[in-house]
Amino acid sequence: MCWVSPSVFAEMLAQSLDAKSGGTRFVTVRFGNVLDSAGSVVPLFREQIRKGGPVTVTDPEVTRYFMTIPEACQLIVQAAAAGSHAAIYTLDMGEPVPIRLLAEQMIRLAGKQPGRDVAIVYTGLRPGEKLHETLFYADEHYRPTSHSKILEAGARESSSEQVSAGVERMRDAVARYDEAALRQTLRDLIPEFIPAEPAVAPDTGAIVVPFPAREARTTR
Repeated sequence: MCWVSPSVFAEMLAQSLDAKSGGTRFVTVRFGNVLDSAGSVVPLFREQIRKGGPVTVTDPEVTRYFMTIPEACQLIVQAAAAGSHAAIYTLDMGEPVPIRLLAEQMIRLAGKQPGRDVAIVYTGLRPGEKLHETLFYADEHYRPTSHSKILEAGARESSSEQVSAGVERMRDAVARYDEAALRQTLRDLIPEFIPAEPAVAPDTGAIVVPFPAREARTTR
């Protein structure tokens, strides 16, 4: 059994919508980490180094695939221009980069020495976080495209009716704050899906109360 991200369901939904659309094309692109974008580790490391450290890395062995902002933009444009239906595209990003080495290199580029001028602290993987990223799943076939740097993954076999029913079950679970039902729905749709263990939060005595369904307003 391979680890499968719940984002696979978003791809299944796009494929389902493509099958039912009259002419609209639904295409999926899988991104790696976009260097220096909002949420990237690069601006985070830069700010931590500016403050004198420490630079925080989850694990000494953790690796990630990276792509530049121009590469990310080109991937979207190429995917839109391809003319395929329900396709899944990703960029050939070469070898994954150890985050530890990225942190060390950024410290050196700032004129400092890792471990001497700026410490690197390992904080541990967060719940559900993977040590290594996967661009394609173990049972997934991929093929080259007309663009030398873009690959296309084979679409997962799924039923549009099952996907639509799954969406409705998720909406109902969200309205009831039912995380167990959400996880079960994903497991039913994606048998390989392994949900992350929920983080145990300290007991603050707070109680989450679901919002009641809104009644339809009447006009007079």
